[in-house]
Order: sequence, then structure tokens, then C-alpha cells
Amino acid sequence: MEMISKTMPTHGRSTSCQGVSFDSPHPLLDSNRGEYNGRWVWIPWNPSNSIKAFPSPKVLSRTVSRPSSHYCDLNFDPKDIDDEDVYELEPQHGDHEEKKITLRAALDVEKQESIRKGQQASNKSRLSIILLDQGLFTVYKRLFATCFTSNIIALVLAISGHFPFGKHRPTLISMANILTLILCRSEAFLRIVFWSVVKVLGHPCVPLFIKTTTTSFLQSLGGIHSSCGVSSVAWLIYSLVLTLKAPENTSTEIVFVATTIAALLILSCLSAFPLIRHLHHNVFERTHRFAGWIALALLWAFVVLTVCYNPKTKSYNQISIPTLAGKQEFWFTFAITLFIMLPWLSIKRVPVSVTAPSGHASLIKFEGGIPAGLLGRISRSPLSEWHAFGIISNGKDNHMMLAGAVGDFTKGLVSHPPNHLWVRGLHFAGLPYLVNMYNRAVLVATGSGICVFLSFLLQPCNADVCMVWVTKGVEENFGKEIMEMISGYPKEKIIIHDTMISGRPNIAKISIEAAKNWKAEVVVVTSNPQGSKDVVSACKTAGFAAFGPIWDS
Repeated sequence: MEMISKTMPTHGRSTSCQGVSFDSPHPLLDSNRGEYNGRWVWIPWNPSNSIKAFPSPKVLSRTVSRPSSHYCDLNFDPKDIDDEDVYELEPQHGDHEEKKITLRAALDVEKQESIRKGQQASNKSRLSIILLDQGLFTVYKRLFATCFTSNIIALVLAISGHFPFGKHRPTLISMANILTLILCRSEAFLRIVFWSVVKVLGHPCVPLFIKTTTTSFLQSLGGIHSSCGVSSVAWLIYSLVLTLKAPENTSTEIVFVATTIAALLILSCLSAFPLIRHLHHNVFERTHRFAGWIALALLWAFVVLTVCYNPKTKSYNQISIPTLAGKQEFWFTFAITLFIMLPWLSIKRVPVSVTAPSGHASLIKFEGGIPAGLLGRISRSPLSEWHAFGIISNGKDNHMMLAGAVGDFTKGLVSHPPNHLWVRGLHFAGLPYLVNMYNRAVLVATGSGICVFLSFLLQPCNADVCMVWVTKGVEENFGKEIMEMISGYPKEKIIIHDTMISGRPNIAKISIEAAKNWKAEVVVVTSNPQGSKDVVSACKTAGFAAFGPIWDS
């Protein structure tokens, strides 16, 4: 076979700090061990009797890189090399047959070890960013501190007798905290809030600092959600203490129900602690959901029991609707129930078309157009877990989701594509939707994170956007359909850095240059935690407002 004389350079495993994989030959393909011509790679296997050859397109076009827990990344899979990719050129003889270790096995072992070490490094890095690297004075933490401190001050005043309402109605204040935390996570409520903000502040005459301040606040509502959760427990415990001090005014059943509610709220708060939430996300999600539902049912029982109980006769009176409707606790519980149930009332099982352009991603198609910037949730089993994805749509007849195969659920979409999926008919708004509030924006994405931004190109939007996409093998990994969506735009409108061709990029530098050239008001990035942090920090240093996903956004 014809081979060029150029010696293949030595490369190690390479990934960017943004978690984007780059092409590196396998460590076994060393420059001192062979040469290549773009088609065949020769590897001396046993100098005395054998040699093996690899067809290089499959080997050299893939990357051994650390897996990421973020959906934007594409990872190397040892399964990508098929058995037929290994060719033996000469037979083995004698004892060498017994001692032979096939190249396939050697590659698989090394790649699996690389992936295992990469996962450990990724978990450590991501957790470090979550717990340590985001700083002490983020908007999220300031909102948490402000809300929690306000509750504690009010609680101390109630205990000391300087806040009579708090001393006499601590249960109602606990309910108010619960309602607030639910509103901060209610997809229906926030859809209205985000839509209103875009309509009111999306005019060119509105000062930029008002838009960016509003974006920071809305993105960090999780701080209020978390602090209200802890505060509701504090107020409920205070209420229980007051009740136990005056047992003649209540019943055993009421105390038991209230205690159980407090225990469930404490369990929910503990499961949401960043360490547990990161390392055991499914445990957090299911605990939050089912503990919350049980607590809600018990809250209704608590309200009914307290309204019906007569401390003088130590018995329960017949329930009266007018009496029940006259209690503030009833209306708080009703509002809590309404906003919890709204997303679930919209779920339905719909037909879908799932195609896999490659083993790294799947394209899920649905009927109906969707406005730019919205996200959706899908599930195979609605009571088990839901997964959120950005939506690609031209706003007319249909929409689709691009899911990178990085977890069990997303890999299952590739290996066992479903004909139907459960969806929530109420699509929710997040940080991408707020792009509509600005006049000119730069959108930065890695891997399949592009999906949440493509709609801004495909349909008329308030914002004029420039898109920066860093990925590996656009058509190979994402298919012709995605390639066609992004083709035809001028190079200043969409900047694609294909790491298979151009190698390792400095995404922060690319983002800053794009923002300068585009005269952008804001930069919005969707990448893994480290990548988002790097781009946001660099852009802010360069004088551009920048936002990326935070761990509790």
C-alpha cells in the first residue's frame, strides 16, 4: 500500500476547558511506531511475524475525551470501533497465537479507562464549579441571603413579641413562603412573567442596564426558591413549638399532620443540597416530587382539621364551605395546589419521529410551531423523570429537539427510538427566551446546545443575533438537516468552529471578537459549567454583559 513519508505527530488526549472534544489520535498510534497517509495507519504488532492496520477515517476522526454531564458535549464511545475495523494482515503462528492481545481489546480497555478517569475528573470539576468557583456574591446567593435574612429577622421579632402577626399566624407565613417558592418554579407563572418582561422592556428606548439587571434577577430566582424552602421549615417548626406549649387548643391529629409536613419539607431541603443534587440527581428529583405531593395532600388535611376542630368540645365540627372559604390558609393552599397542578394538567402522549444522524445525537420531531427561546420537557414515563431540551422551530408547522447522547435517557433515544413520548404542552421560558428583550445579541453554544438558539435564525425575532457554534463534525454528528438550517447565512451572522478541521479553539476569545464585530448588547452562552463560566467572565472583563446557565437555573 502506498504511504506518505510524513511522520505522524505525537498527540495526547485533548479537550478544551469548555468541554468540547478535539481530534487526537489514540495514544497507541505513536509517531515512533508508524506512518499514515490519511487512509491506513500501520502499527507493528509483533516484528517477527505480524502487523495490523487500521482504516484511519474512523479512528482518527474520533476523540477520547472526558465525558460531560452537560447535554452540549459529544463523547467518544468505545463501541464506535466495530469488529470489522480491525484487519489482520498476516496469520499468527505457534505460541504467539496464545499470547496475542487483539488490537480491538487493547483499544477498548484503554478507552474505557480513559472514559472512567474522565468521568471522575468531570464530576470533580463540575462539583468544584458548583460549590466553590461561582463566588460568594452571585445574584443567586444575594437573593438567597436577602430572602432568608428577612425571614429570620421577622421570626426573631415574632419570638420576642415585636411582630404580633408572626406570633399568632406562623403557619400562614410558612404557607406564604411555600407559595413563593412554588411561583419561582412554576412554568405557567414564569411563562407569563417572562412574556410580560419581554413586552415591556424589549423596546430600544429601555436602558441596557435595566434589561441586564432584570435578566440577572429572573435567571437567579432559584435563590428565592431555595431560601423560601428553608424559611418555611423554620416558621413551621416555630408554629409546632407554640402548639405544643398550648396542647389544650389543638388535637393529636393536627400535631401529627403538621409534624409530618415539617419532616417532608426538611427531607426535600436536604435532597436539594448541591452535593446531593449533583451526585444523586434522580434521588433529588423524585424526593422533591413525591415528598412535595404527599406534603400537599397533608396540607389540605391540616387546613380542614384546624378549621373543623373545636378546642372547647375537643371534637370536630361538620365541615362548612363558607367557613373554609373564609380562612386565608384555605386560599393559600388552593393557590399552591393550582400552580403545582398546572403543568401536569397539560401533559399528553404524542407521536414523535426520532432519527439519529449519528450515534452521538438524536433529532426528535413534534407537530406544531413554537416561539423562539422556549424549552420543553419530554419523558418516557411521566411519573419517573422529565428531561428538558431546547426547541428548534420556524414558528410554523413543527418543532424539534436535538438531544446529545450523553446519558441513559438520551442514549436510549438513539439505540431504541420511541414512536411516542410524553410531553408537557406548556413550554417554559428560561434564559434563552430573554434574548428577545435585546436588540443585538451574540449566542454562543457548544455541541447540541445549539438547538436552543437555532430558532432565532429560523423565525422573525425581536433580537438580531450572531451565532457562534463550537462543535465536532457538524454534518457527521448532527446530520444534513441541521447543516441545511445553518447554511446560507453570511459568515458574520453565524460562526462555526468545527474542531475536526480547526482544532482547539479559545471560545472566550472568539466570543469577545464576535461581540465586538456585531456590536452586541449581550452575550448568552450555553455550554458546560466551566465553559459557560469562562465565556461569561471573559466577556464581562471585555465590557460586555454576558449570561450563561447557572447550576440552579
